[in-house]
Amino acid sequence: MKLSNHSTVPVYTISGSSTARLLPEWLARKRKRSLKNDAEYASRIELLQDFEFEEASHCIRVSDDGDWVMSTGTYKPQIHTHYLPHLSLSYARHTTSLNTTFLLLSSDYSKSIHLQSDRSLELHTPSGCHYTTRLPRYGRDLKYDRRSAEILIPAVGVNENGSGEVFRLNLELGRYMKSYEVDVGGDDLASAGGGALQGGICAGAVNTAAIAEESHNLLAFGTSLGTVEFWDPRARQRIAILPRATQADMFDGRQEITALGFDRSGLGLATGSSTGLIHLYDLRSPKPLLKKDQGYGYPIQTLIYLASRTSSCGQAAEPKILSADKRIIKIWDPQTGSPWTSVEPALDLNCVAWCKDSGMLLTANEGKQQHSFFIPQLGPAPRWCSFLDNLVEEMAEDPNDPNAFTSQKVGEVYDNHKFLTTAQLESLNLSHLIGTTSLLRPYMHGYFVAQRLYEEAKLISDPFVWEEERNKRIKEKIDHERESRIRGNKKVAVKVNKQLAEKMLEKQRKEERRRAKRVLAKGGDEVVDNLETDQRPAEREPNGLLTDPRFAKLFQDPNFAIDETSKEFRLLNPSTRPTAKDQEKAERKLTAVEEEALDDRRNSDSDTTSSSEKEPEVKAKDAGRISSSSYKRSGHLPQQPQFRVSSSKAPHVMKDRSFGDRAERVKSARLSNETVVGEREMTFAPERRGKGAKNIEKPERRKIEGRRSASGNVFRNM
Repeated sequence: MKLSNHSTVPVYTISGSSTARLLPEWLARKRKRSLKNDAEYASRIELLQDFEFEEASHCIRVSDDGDWVMSTGTYKPQIHTHYLPHLSLSYARHTTSLNTTFLLLSSDYSKSIHLQSDRSLELHTPSGCHYTTRLPRYGRDLKYDRRSAEILIPAVGVNENGSGEVFRLNLELGRYMKSYEVDVGGDDLASAGGGALQGGICAGAVNTAAIAEESHNLLAFGTSLGTVEFWDPRARQRIAILPRATQADMFDGRQEITALGFDRSGLGLATGSSTGLIHLYDLRSPKPLLKKDQGYGYPIQTLIYLASRTSSCGQAAEPKILSADKRIIKIWDPQTGSPWTSVEPALDLNCVAWCKDSGMLLTANEGKQQHSFFIPQLGPAPRWCSFLDNLVEEMAEDPNDPNAFTSQKVGEVYDNHKFLTTAQLESLNLSHLIGTTSLLRPYMHGYFVAQRLYEEAKLISDPFVWEEERNKRIKEKIDHERESRIRGNKKVAVKVNKQLAEKMLEKQRKEERRRAKRVLAKGGDEVVDNLETDQRPAEREPNGLLTDPRFAKLFQDPNFAIDETSKEFRLLNPSTRPTAKDQEKAERKLTAVEEEALDDRRNSDSDTTSSSEKEPEVKAKDAGRISSSSYKRSGHLPQQPQFRVSSSKAPHVMKDRSFGDRAERVKSARLSNETVVGEREMTFAPERRGKGAKNIEKPERRKIEGRRSASGNVFRNM
């Protein structure tokens, strides 16, 4: 895919060779390594599978439904039919003779009629050649009158009356009807047409025909004399003759009519001559409205009025005319004749077909590969190759592509347009403009609308939009002023270890304040560079470890979260208090095993309390304190920690009870010892002991008021 015309209306060559003859296969295989550096080979697109013939193609037609393309070519003579939604070849069929031209009789490919070079007509169906009939003389063209179901075949030579003929094959009756007799000159050298016998070189002929299908269904026949005869198919009579526009001269010779075309209204007619001249007529006047020269002097082969039938394509604001000879395709304005764009392939053209309501042109040419051209400004890509619109946009905006359309700056294609969907167009009351103006460009599921049109429509649909815009600008101005104010410290945005991050950030801020004070103390900003070079690389970063990728997981990954309720953390950080969230995590509910252990602990505490009730309370509180010397003389040793094992299962001193109660208690204890299940806790309590004797309770000494203590420290008893 490349840009073949660098004008204001670009033309993209989608497929087809840029040379007259392709390289032989053995040479192409030899050059395969060098093809990787070939820009044309790298950007190639095979739009249709096997869209080619072995030698050349003669004629091409697109079905009315837009889903099928049929083309004929050689050698050997064959027919190719492509199914466009699948972008593939449906079938290929060989014929016994070369094809001159053909027509699709149905809206798809199922019925077609082929004019062969051996004076035969072949009717083809999907199953093959349905029927073949012979013609009295060689045919030049084919037209199908849908209203009367007749095939019209303009032919060469004259009949017994000295007139040219247009054969009529009625498909409903299955036979030939009376021919239309057209004046093409006599069969002798003295006739007005300067003709010759039927087999002569300059024999008179009806070269082409046209039907105004979309209007009055008038028939037009172009002759070798340069005249155009109009026939009414209802009365089967000639109603008018359009004389030749210019007289023949010795340089140009006889100007034959080789191409005809009606516009949609049926009032405009375009004629193409064998010398490359095109004339536009209004049927209400015999004088031509416009004369245009194709430029190369070759016979005009194709004339098409490029007018959209539906409202889905509005890119070409005015209808255009396509004229083609074997050298060039030109598209120009029918009002002024000014050229719009042109396509000049390297191969000679035989036929040109236009995919209706799109910008796609398909050709049959004197080369192996058939060409396809895409003109975005003529119309969108057909629905079977809609991806071409995106490719063209990418090429138009790529400044590095040498084949790109670079007459506009990058990004200028849709700078002044706004994309709107169909619902948004209806809300702005712009849906009636779809397909009627170039201000709406269809793209994907919506349209690109001119920015000026969008603003005016929005202002009309919403009169308060000015007030909303004013309030919006005031709010933006206020927000801008708020940003310049001095703000407090922002919170650190981390997922885990937030306290650590805040602590590090606060430390860094203190370091910055200390550094600023030092700078001011040394005289200002002159020594800033020296201070920055002295500090460590980690301190030069704006957030230190917070922005260091090596420690990113410390503040992002929950597996690196610090447990502030753990014993290790408290030992290392005794002054740090856990947060409320950590306390909530610590104060979780107990499991069943923990609850059972807690109950056992409570029972052991109650047993210990009951046993300690026997001891007097005097033991818990000493009667007095004595000096260290008297304490040693009394034979006491320093207090040593003693450990006592107690358990809720251990037997304790039982009060005096009856014999039956004691038996049951012994029995229950025996059962509990046999079936021990669960956990056991052991507690240790220190006790004071002597050198081998048990502590003996000493009687409380009587304290006499007013008597001094034996020790010299009076303040101990205060």
